[in-house]
Amino acid sequence: MAHLLVAISSHGYGHAMQALLVVNALRKRLPSLQVTLRTQVSSDYLRSRLAGEFQILPVSSDFGMIMHSAVDIDVTASAAAYQEWHTNWSEKVAVEAASLAAIKADLILADIPYLTLAGAQQAGIPAVALCSLNWADIYWHYCAEQPNARQIHQQIQAAYQSAEYFLQAEPSMPMMDLENRKPIAPLAILGVNRRSFINQQLNLNPEQRLVLIALGGIDMRLQMDKWPKMPGISWLVPAAWGVKRADAFAWESLDLPFIDVLRSCDVVITKPGYGTFTEAACNGIAVLYLERHDWPETPYLVNWLQQYARGALCLSRSRLEEGAIMEDLETVLAAAQPAIPKANGAEQAANLLLPLL
Repeated sequence: MAHLLVAISSHGYGHAMQALLVVNALRKRLPSLQVTLRTQVSSDYLRSRLAGEFQILPVSSDFGMIMHSAVDIDVTASAAAYQEWHTNWSEKVAVEAASLAAIKADLILADIPYLTLAGAQQAGIPAVALCSLNWADIYWHYCAEQPNARQIHQQIQAAYQSAEYFLQAEPSMPMMDLENRKPIAPLAILGVNRRSFINQQLNLNPEQRLVLIALGGIDMRLQMDKWPKMPGISWLVPAAWGVKRADAFAWESLDLPFIDVLRSCDVVITKPGYGTFTEAACNGIAVLYLERHDWPETPYLVNWLQQYARGALCLSRSRLEEGAIMEDLETVLAAAQPAIPKANGAEQAANLLLPLL
């Protein structure tokens, strides 16, 4: 029985979303595939996205960037963390190699822990990287002026270059420094429209517009209790926010897969991030997104979103925090639906991984 080890960054949910779609596609071709997930992403999220049996090793081999919120990066703390992470780098790689060898996987898929890739190379285990970005580019964007930045960047870059492929999921950063990059189509899953069920469950008028707020796997609570009431609008929000208003409901209370909740809404409010952007566009959902000008992936995501999503529109942070968004909602709701992109990146990735197993 072939054994796949999947190492997933715990920096939000986007990395898990990408990797698990590929694993699901691979399992359709290889139903007996043994899967081990090496990540600190919540087990509930993993189970909601991955079909079939799998083992979880709650180990993290990267940290991405240190965050204050879903969009606020602590650059000083991140630079210090990278400095510490790369101290005695060769010893860390050796420890990682031994740990990976003990798992006895036939292939490693990494989205995108680079220490895992460096360890796989030393252990002689075939490995493939997958993502729409890489930590080498992100680190250099924020920390290029830090001590030892060039050496750290080169170590990260070398780890990514050691992979058999770096599968570059559309839309992505250019990653021109990686010679092993291999572009694939967008990664997204299509949901089922359960709007009638939701209207019945929440006792909503069918004429109501339903707006989902999904800011990703890093917490950023909006003070919706202070927002003005917006006629004709109902909200679906995370249960953890504890919002107390008659027009807002916890989406988890619906007991539906998140992708079906997304597909059933009129608009999603989110931050620039791979998973929600691609799945909103591929499910035909209008998007209002929070400004995030300092994140280097943003222009590539936004350019793609504006081509494929209905009414993609940027919100300033102050307007979103105040709830001054009725005019923006009306604008995106009135927008025409462009051609929906074909989300077959997972199938393309599975076709490339299968011979390696």
